[in-house]
Amino acid sequence: MSEKRPVALITGASAGIGAALAQVFADGGHELVLVARRADKLNALADTIAKSGRPRPIVLAADLATPAVAERIGEELAKRDLEPQYVVNNAGFGLIGRAEALARAEQVAMVDLNVRTLVDMSLAFTDSLVRHRGGLLNVASIAGFLPGPGMAVYYASKAFVVSFTDALHAEFMPLGVRVTALCPGPVPTEFQERAGIPQEYANPPLAACSAEYVARAGYRGLMAGRRRVVPGFVNKIVTEVPRFLPSGIMLKMMAAMQLRRFGEVRDRDARSASPS
Repeated sequence: MSEKRPVALITGASAGIGAALAQVFADGGHELVLVARRADKLNALADTIAKSGRPRPIVLAADLATPAVAERIGEELAKRDLEPQYVVNNAGFGLIGRAEALARAEQVAMVDLNVRTLVDMSLAFTDSLVRHRGGLLNVASIAGFLPGPGMAVYYASKAFVVSFTDALHAEFMPLGVRVTALCPGPVPTEFQERAGIPQEYANPPLAACSAEYVARAGYRGLMAGRRRVVPGFVNKIVTEVPRFLPSGIMLKMMAAMQLRRFGEVRDRDARSASPS
């Protein structure tokens, strides 16, 4: 049987941080497999990478929130004699609002994508990651270090990603596999619009970093074998604050900030729905 070619498998690669990570991995000389729902966006990105003189990435259009998606991706790779050397779990989304007011089905779908799929993808390709002495990059968030009233499920999902990735970092290190949690703060991408975050709060100037900056930091951290990467000085401070403030105070602070944002969205929606 012929030896399978190693690739970097990147989920949620159609836009934002995922697309930027694809560019960075391509610049690093990796052959890519890009996975997301929007085939048109993936193909446009693959064409751009190919025009730069890199091998054109393989595009797999898939709904990553569906069960057994890692198995189906593995089958598609096997048909092409490919296997992951690196897995980048970037797919995910958030929603702003009170948990009791948001649609339960959407919040459960968030858990499916942000948690279940990430675990599935993290564990499905362990053998090939070990074989190629590769790595696993899980995109978390500074939200994973904070309480999350106003975005309860999203913050909790990212706390899971941080904890899970920390554990895999320790478990996989003796196997020669690097495991890193990339924990960005605000990034100007489609995420904020999908989450319903008001524009004036979406990208605080002192904390926001570009997708390209975040991607480069994540790639360097993974290759260096770092456990966590938090791009941006202000964001690093934010992740350390919970160490020094009592949890009750942190919870009240986050509730005041996040629920104010939710209140502005609710009031704005109510005004726009009122007859003129």
